[in-house]
Amino acid sequence: MKNTTYEQIFNRLVKASYNGNLKQEIEAIQANGDATTQKYIYYAMGNGDPDKVVFQLDEDTSKAGHHPEASCLFDDIVRDMEGKVVIQDRNCAECGHFIDTCSYHNLIDKKEFIPLIDILKKREVPVFAIVAPAIIGQFGEKVTMGQLRSAFKHLGFFGMIEVALFADILSLKEALEFDRAVHTQDDFVLTSCCCPVWVGMVKRVYHTLIPHIIPSVSPMVACGRGIKRLHPDAKVVFIGPCIAKKAEAKEADIRDAVDAVLTFEEVKQIFDATGINPEEMEDIPSEHSSTGGRIYARTGGVSKAISDTLDQLRPHKPIKINAVQANGIQECKELLRSISNGEITANFYEGMGCKGGCVGGPKALLTPEIGAIHVNAYGLTANAPTPVNNPYVMELLNTLGIQDVDSLLEGESAQIFQRKF
Repeated sequence: MKNTTYEQIFNRLVKASYNGNLKQEIEAIQANGDATTQKYIYYAMGNGDPDKVVFQLDEDTSKAGHHPEASCLFDDIVRDMEGKVVIQDRNCAECGHFIDTCSYHNLIDKKEFIPLIDILKKREVPVFAIVAPAIIGQFGEKVTMGQLRSAFKHLGFFGMIEVALFADILSLKEALEFDRAVHTQDDFVLTSCCCPVWVGMVKRVYHTLIPHIIPSVSPMVACGRGIKRLHPDAKVVFIGPCIAKKAEAKEADIRDAVDAVLTFEEVKQIFDATGINPEEMEDIPSEHSSTGGRIYARTGGVSKAISDTLDQLRPHKPIKINAVQANGIQECKELLRSISNGEITANFYEGMGCKGGCVGGPKALLTPEIGAIHVNAYGLTANAPTPVNNPYVMELLNTLGIQDVDSLLEGESAQIFQRKF
């Protein structure tokens, strides 16, 4: 079993859980395994510190020639006085980028699916799959959102919601926040949408910029909270290409929104383990997002969506959005450093911790380039270009107790979309 991978063990445990013989399968794996196998089982079952995502398998990683520190752009992987590698919690955003660069495969991220399987099988509590806009095309070039919806229902989910619909709501809110905050050529804001690595850099490293962050939750959190307002007993599972979203879901002020996070890579393993092929599923259409919400998945998409939304909401505002994007962690660091130094060249700053945006996430199944092509193509099929033209957005807001767009900035009902930094 020494050559058995973490992913292979996860696959076996998922299959056994659905077949009702999990205990026997664990015993079989343990019988032929070693200490590392035991740790694989432990974390694949969703165990470990509930507030952490990334774990070291072996503290003795001081072997010559191994320099994992170089792969952490937060400078948060260091060596202690004994030469052992330590992940500091001080600045760590648990982005997961360094997991695949560890030459000894010593770092893994906890799986969160198996504890949900009993709930999914019993169907006593509604469990919603909420999917990131980057999902289009990831499970097959011709696989539709409706077929993915069928696949998740087959696993036991009550339904599937596109997070892009809530990205539409955040586009409205951030456009209004920009309108409220930017009145002169010297004013500027940083978007808080989407990327927890970008937000984490501001919160943990570039503190002086915190007053410029737009006080909004991410679309993932907005979607989770929206579902739980309408279905208070529901469980919410976010599905995306990003390990950092697992950490975001555990942050103290927003941990009420999402109960578990799965990556695209994990979902593919789950589909394989349970014999689900999305291409063969029934198409259950239910697509309510605008072009703007759908293109959040690629670098520049957030800026365009919010800019187009502002132009429609406030057509006579003299100051338009002048956006600059940072593409990848290194560019995010350089951009935030330059802003901190007073080098202001724009009034709206968007940062994506992965090159290409969410489509370039560490657990995506496609290259960022191919992922972006699918995202842009899906965006063009939307019936509305922006949330201003999207009738489903206003219908949803009314259902959530928000009577008009301007109420997104004030009122108790809109608090589910607010965040303090």
